[in-house]
Amino acid sequence: MRESERTDLASDDAAPANDGAKPATRWGARLEVVEIVLLALVTVLTAWSGFQGTKWGGRQSTLYGQASTTRFAADAASTLGAQQLAFDGSLFTAWLQAESAGDTALQAQLVRRFTPEYRAAFDAWLKTDPLTDPSAPAGPGYMPGFQQPNLEHAERLNDEASALFAQGTDARETANKYVRDTVLFASVLFLLGASQRFRTRRLRLASTVLAFALFGYTILTLVGLPRA
Repeated sequence: MRESERTDLASDDAAPANDGAKPATRWGARLEVVEIVLLALVTVLTAWSGFQGTKWGGRQSTLYGQASTTRFAADAASTLGAQQLAFDGSLFTAWLQAESAGDTALQAQLVRRFTPEYRAAFDAWLKTDPLTDPSAPAGPGYMPGFQQPNLEHAERLNDEASALFAQGTDARETANKYVRDTVLFASVLFLLGASQRFRTRRLRLASTVLAFALFGYTILTLVGLPRA
């Protein structure tokens, strides 16, 4: 009888402990499922965010390279245009001297050497009677609408280079934002990993909730970013 009573008492003492352990086990199992799902999502999004950051970083380098190439082309066109304008200007000076000397043959020869655009401006300039009218433009280069083609092309190239550089800067900013989100996702992973080390239910819940909050914030910032 004594042995039997001891066994019954031992069973009664152990029963509450087992009953108390079952809810804790169920709670822990449910939380682990939630953490595993979140870990899977964060792992995939971390990889994707890092990939996007790399893509936008490559786009930045490409756009900056295109901007530099376009800027070099603009410089070359500007140099050529300035040289052609100086050449036309020197011919025009020689034409004025030939006109003053009455050398019509030399005048005609010099006019034939003008570039087409300068020749058109020169013909329009002559119609203003510049040799007798002091209010006439000082020369063909001052005629309204006259543009040296290469200088005009250089201006367009410079505008294009500036636009490419601005796009490259935007791409760099986008890449930086993706890198930021990658770091935030890594922080979520750290919080989830740390929560599994906690034995206290309150601390584990707090770490998991903080991980969820950081995950939600990162998702909101990620949604607004462009895709490469």
